[in-house]
Amino acid sequence: MKKLLLLLSMVMVFSLNAMTLPITGSVYDETGNPLPGVTIVEKGTTNGAQTDKSGKYSIQVNDTNSTLVFSFVGFQTEEIRVGKKQQINVILYADVQQLQEVVLQDASSSSLRKRLNATGAVSRAAGPSYMVGESNPFHNTESYDAIEENIFHKSADKPLSTFSIDVDAASYSNMRRFLHMGQLPPKDAVRIEEMINYFHYDYDGPKDDKPFAIHTAKTKAPWNEDHLLVKIGIQGKKLAMEQLPPSNIVFLLDVSGSMNAPNKLPLLISSLKMLTNELRPQDQVAIVVYAGAAGLVLPPTDGANKSAIIEALENLEAGGSTAGGAGIKLAYKVAKEHFVEGGNNRVILATDGDFNIGASSNGEMQRLIEEKREEGVFLTVLGFGMGNYKDSKMETLADKGNGNYAYIDNILEAKKVLVTEFGGTLFTIAKDVKIQVEFNPNVVQAYRLIGYENRKLNDEDFNDDKKDAGELGSGHTVTALYEIIPVGVKSNFTKEVDDLKYQSQTITGDTDELLTVKFRYKEPDENTSQLIEQPLANDSLFDEDENLNWAATVASFGMVLRDSEFKGNLTFSKILTMAHQSAGVDEFGYRAEFIKLVNIANRIQ
Repeated sequence: MKKLLLLLSMVMVFSLNAMTLPITGSVYDETGNPLPGVTIVEKGTTNGAQTDKSGKYSIQVNDTNSTLVFSFVGFQTEEIRVGKKQQINVILYADVQQLQEVVLQDASSSSLRKRLNATGAVSRAAGPSYMVGESNPFHNTESYDAIEENIFHKSADKPLSTFSIDVDAASYSNMRRFLHMGQLPPKDAVRIEEMINYFHYDYDGPKDDKPFAIHTAKTKAPWNEDHLLVKIGIQGKKLAMEQLPPSNIVFLLDVSGSMNAPNKLPLLISSLKMLTNELRPQDQVAIVVYAGAAGLVLPPTDGANKSAIIEALENLEAGGSTAGGAGIKLAYKVAKEHFVEGGNNRVILATDGDFNIGASSNGEMQRLIEEKREEGVFLTVLGFGMGNYKDSKMETLADKGNGNYAYIDNILEAKKVLVTEFGGTLFTIAKDVKIQVEFNPNVVQAYRLIGYENRKLNDEDFNDDKKDAGELGSGHTVTALYEIIPVGVKSNFTKEVDDLKYQSQTITGDTDELLTVKFRYKEPDENTSQLIEQPLANDSLFDEDENLNWAATVASFGMVLRDSEFKGNLTFSKILTMAHQSAGVDEFGYRAEFIKLVNIANRIQ
């Protein structure tokens, strides 16, 4: 009998030990916004979970003595003992010391106290506190090319508007990074066309053998009801995975000392591991790294051998100076030696952009990349980090390399760029895509292109097949907006000049068309462009177009962030109302996140 009782006791103890406790909760940042993608691990085990897009999580732990560890790139790690709690909600605080931000030396001054209250981004760790914007001891050397905002042009004087398409979206995620740190982004970091094109739009795909379909619509400009807003949308043909050509990819990875931060090399490695999982057996990957010198750490390896690729990534460590020029040369050499005819031959450069040794000038690298582009090897650029981020240099490299440019600020952005938009990021379906719009001066008094300031072309470039332009990837959408002042509307944005002495000012033609859109593009392996034309009717009808409404909302946000002279009566509060009304279908939660970003901007303005 005693033996039986002892046995039953042992079984009960074992059963109790084997039981697990369910814990649920949410994780927020210090501004009260939910944090998706936070890692939760039961300390001392491999048991883990991750917050969803609403910041919620669920995990089973061993017992009440368990400790949960909450970690996220750019935030201080929190450890919380479970105890008797069944729900654990956590606030993570920005770790600006960890992210190599600059020291706050005198928090007693009124200006710094004001900034402290605005950002809430001071480390709680022992030792000196850090805050964005100060200059000592870590100098903030981020650089952005100056943007001179597009102005209105009178259609009678300048009837043509010509630009290269842009599918980059780096400006949006970079802007998000600034807002999450509690400050508005620099004006020159806000490229409105990249903000607009961060989002997916529900355009119909091409119904013929063309690589894209064109969509136009018009409505009233939300910031000025006397003006029109015209949308030009392009939907690229989406290729199924089995239709995509084999890939010859070289990861060119910056492992210099400047990458030694949690939101740089560790995030880079996690991002490329996700991309590796998307590779097929017919794809091959090599890895070139550069720091004090450049080297090949993984020879071309087929996509079926994912473990070898991931192992090489996990073995990377940061240290040394930045031989960016030598790294690029070696990466192109490897790509060329293993070139796949008719395939996707591409270098993927992942860096904070801090090239400071070797062939470091934008001009020298630009010439090298242009040369390799003509040989069929394209370049995609992935940006990471903050403090010494070189946006201007990285955008130049991607533009000249027939590739796109993305800024990776967290693991969810990496998933968006490298998994969700895998085909569009890596597989070009049309190159040198240019748009030229001719405005009818009978009905259009003046117009301005919203954004695309660094993509403008001379009118004669449109027919010049030697002039480089943008690329379109599989399934990508591109959207451009024009603000139009109709004939008869009084405006302070147009200036009069004296009548010309030697030529006529007479305007001829009908009023049936508002404008005509012309497109030129080349097949990826062709050097001769093809032309498509599509007019937009001039009528009193306004389109009930959800795509246009959302694009107008995002453009409005960019205009206020840039403090545009054309923003009219726009405010962050008005944009919030517009966003709620136009959000529409939001499969991946990107539009809901946009609304949260507008809320943050409204609080810290």
